Amino acid sequence: MKFRGSEREATGVEMQITPLIDVVFLLLIFFMLTLKIIEPEGDFSINMPIAAPAQVETDEINLPDIKVRLNVAEDGSLASLQLGQRDLGRGAAAFERLNGEILKIIGRPGNPLTKDVEVEIDADYNLDYSYTLQAVSACTGRLDPDTGQIIRYVEKIKFAPSRKPAEPGTGT
Repeated sequence: MKFRGSEREATGVEMQITPLIDVVFLLLIFFMLTLKIIEPEGDFSINMPIAAPAQVETDEINLPDIKVRLNVAEDGSLASLQLGQRDLGRGAAAFERLNGEILKIIGRPGNPLTKDVEVEIDADYNLDYSYTLQAVSACTGRLDPDTGQIIRYVEKIKFAPSRKPAEPGTGT
């Protein structure tokens, strides 16, 4: 009985492993050379002692927040404009007075001390929105007639939560 040899002998083709090893080493070298080792940034794991707050003597004046109140008339128009507890009246002149009073409070436009000053506008529920927009415009600044540029007074404006008026006859 005759035994057959391996299939390699039958086909006469021998598998070459040397080129395969060369390719593997070339890929290994390529990946090693293109690898970028990045150190983690900002993770120093340093425990610093807690220091006492520094006492800085400054001449900063903390300006109070400014409260503007818009009261509504029965027809939805502006009944009165108030800055704090002071009544500024009604109509276009009231908004001009508001603009002047804001300027008196902040001192001068662009004052770095006023960057944190905030104006709170409290408008009645049924007030026409155009009056609220006029109040916002009067608080944020004015238009310089000579240059045509906007001069900013206050950057931060917030609105008080709206309150629905009491229903007639309910007492609430």
